[in-house]
Amino acid sequence: MIVHPSSVVSKESEIADDVSIGPFCIVRGRVKIGKGTKLESHVSLGSDFGIVEIGENNVICSGAALGGPPQDIHYKNEPTKLVIGDNNMIREFSTISIGTPRAAGVTKIGNHNLIMAYVHLGHDCQVGDHNVIVNSTQIAGHVQIDDHVTIGGVCGVNQFVRIGSYTFIAGYSSVNKDVIPYSICRGNYAVSAATNKIALDRSGFSPALIENIHKAIRIIIKGSSTINDGIDRIQKECESSKEIDYLIRFVKESKRGIAK
Repeated sequence: MIVHPSSVVSKESEIADDVSIGPFCIVRGRVKIGKGTKLESHVSLGSDFGIVEIGENNVICSGAALGGPPQDIHYKNEPTKLVIGDNNMIREFSTISIGTPRAAGVTKIGNHNLIMAYVHLGHDCQVGDHNVIVNSTQIAGHVQIDDHVTIGGVCGVNQFVRIGSYTFIAGYSSVNKDVIPYSICRGNYAVSAATNKIALDRSGFSPALIENIHKAIRIIIKGSSTINDGIDRIQKECESSKEIDYLIRFVKESKRGIAK
């Protein structure tokens, strides 16, 4: 472990041998850091009461504050968690809070995510893998972001929203409802306006599968009077696949309603 002499590291922490901690960092309380992870300067990890677990080969840039208390008036210093996976890049001055007992008690970030500068991820958020969250986007508590999502800059996402896989949310959007998978969503308040065909193509989806997904999305956002009507039409008119099953399941499970 390489620790700059200006940094302060808690005696309660567990840090792998090859972790690098740059100047003026603070590691507070119960923090576990996996091998190959690098902290640049002025990083703050942990809090007096929370628990932070960070996996392997992450890069945490200057000024990031991870694992601080949740911004929730009901939080009473319970030992809730922030869990971060492997191979994430967390850029300058991003903030990610620990969870709250009112939910599962864990804020979770998966693997291979790029979280750009000045992003905030609130308490109890659940972020999957291979996502990109662009500068200054603010995400409230309890938000679920699945996989391969891109959220543009200066967006706001309301609490309890779910964002489906392979979604693109255009910059400066305000999201207050669930965003269906495979779609392009934009506006204030944001609505799903098209299929994210370019991302699906770049991710190796076949042309036939992309067209099948496109047909299902058009039914949901343009061709049905109710969600149940849309689901019935998709089951009748679209070829069954794991992608279509995921889309239907997502719509059925939506608690905030679909942005359309």
